[in-house]
Amino acid sequence: MGKDSGQKTAGNPPLALPEIPFVGDITRFLREEAPEELRKAIETARPDEILSSSFPYRRAMAKKDYEAQMQALQVELVKMSWGLKQDGRRLVVLFEGRDAAGKGGTIERLRENLNPRQATIVALPTPTERQQGQWYFQRYVERLPAAGEIALFDRSWYNRGVVEQVFGFCTPEQRTHFFAQLPGFEKMLVEEGIVLVKLWLSVDRAEQLKRFLDREQDPLKQWKLSWIDVEGLKKWEAYTVAIAETLRRSDTAHAPWTVIRSDDKYRARIAAVQTVLGALDYPGKDRAVIGTPDPQICGGIGLIDG
Repeated sequence: MGKDSGQKTAGNPPLALPEIPFVGDITRFLREEAPEELRKAIETARPDEILSSSFPYRRAMAKKDYEAQMQALQVELVKMSWGLKQDGRRLVVLFEGRDAAGKGGTIERLRENLNPRQATIVALPTPTERQQGQWYFQRYVERLPAAGEIALFDRSWYNRGVVEQVFGFCTPEQRTHFFAQLPGFEKMLVEEGIVLVKLWLSVDRAEQLKRFLDREQDPLKQWKLSWIDVEGLKKWEAYTVAIAETLRRSDTAHAPWTVIRSDDKYRARIAAVQTVLGALDYPGKDRAVIGTPDPQICGGIGLIDG
């Protein structure tokens, strides 16, 4: 074989894996910057232990119980999607929350058995220079669903209320303008006939850090780590203030928030799917199967826990 064939030969050095940005930064934060009580909580926790002392359950939901309940809810989601297709209604679900609160996993569970042409995930990148010169809501409007479709927003226009505020990506004037326009914007969506569901996934600080550590050690998830994640760990209090203000100023009668405490990802996913299914009627809807979201972890903005 020629030397350019690509075949590994004796004496060749092993292939070096590329260095993945931010891997190691989470561990470094734990060891050098995290509060002592946070470090102890993570280092002494058992695998199924809920780290938040205020969470109503001490252990995570058993996987077999979760899978049995979720399987039944998946059937309801398919029925719901068929109902939307038949009557032409449009569904928008916003998934918001701190990094590692479980937005992505919850979205995947909600969409996994739906037609990807009907149910799309909207996860917009950083706005381009041209988009920065547009009306703030414009790039989100472009991704709203047509008749019979579902749009699942993995973060949304609420970036301006929280992330942009914490990191200084917008001016105070821009944020004030956002909150002035927000109620009217969402009211227009609802009056247009769009079913708007706003979910805020709330996670405890120790659980968030634990999930980042797990992500850092998993080669299949390391790509999720970003500069925002690393720097955001140092800005917990600033996030808390921005979150509380944003929820208070955007929880309206026509577009209320549903807060889901997501320290247990299984319970959170079930509550999220139940909330979406409860937002609209469709042929063959089985309310007994759907059940009622657990009020200990799912409710209004008064349930927020950081």
